[in-house]
Amino acid sequence: MGASERRSTTAGPTGQNEQSREGEVFDLLSNQRRRYAIHYCKREDEPVTLGDLAEHVAAWELDKEIAEITSAERKRVYTSLQQTHLPTLERADMIKFDDRTVELTDEAARLDVYLDIVPDDSVPWGVYYLGLTAVGSVVMGGLWLGVVPTETISELGWATLVVALFGVSAVVHVVQNRRMRLGEMDRPP
Repeated sequence: MGASERRSTTAGPTGQNEQSREGEVFDLLSNQRRRYAIHYCKREDEPVTLGDLAEHVAAWELDKEIAEITSAERKRVYTSLQQTHLPTLERADMIKFDDRTVELTDEAARLDVYLDIVPDDSVPWGVYYLGLTAVGSVVMGGLWLGVVPTETISELGWATLVVALFGVSAVVHVVQNRRMRLGEMDRPP
């Protein structure tokens, strides 16, 4: 990178460099093969060989067991990783790559913040919390208007119930997010 390119990424209004970095990270993560490579490296938590990485990425992409991967399928992924994806990740300081070994850098640990992985059979957490807020607002509005029964459950009980729903939801959200991070599961999300 030339001096003028370096200056252009650090000059300008506050936040411009961070926006540029966010764009770069989203661009890196937009490619499934790079996400799979990062997932495998995070899962192994030590330097990995390019051959092992290529086998696992090919198996995930083709939804096959490693033993079922043909040499042509493995070589296609190996070549793509070696010539395109790993150099791209290395330029972004996400990995150290020496033609045979791949190792994550400390910078790669920050990638989880950019991934909010939502399984196909799940509601995005933002939508869930919006719905929970609507339910809580209806209950609280009903208490204010006196249309929610307070004979069996007091006003404080209803408020406690709403807060408890948010608390339990937040705990489930945190646990699910930790479980769904890159490198935490056998197969990448």
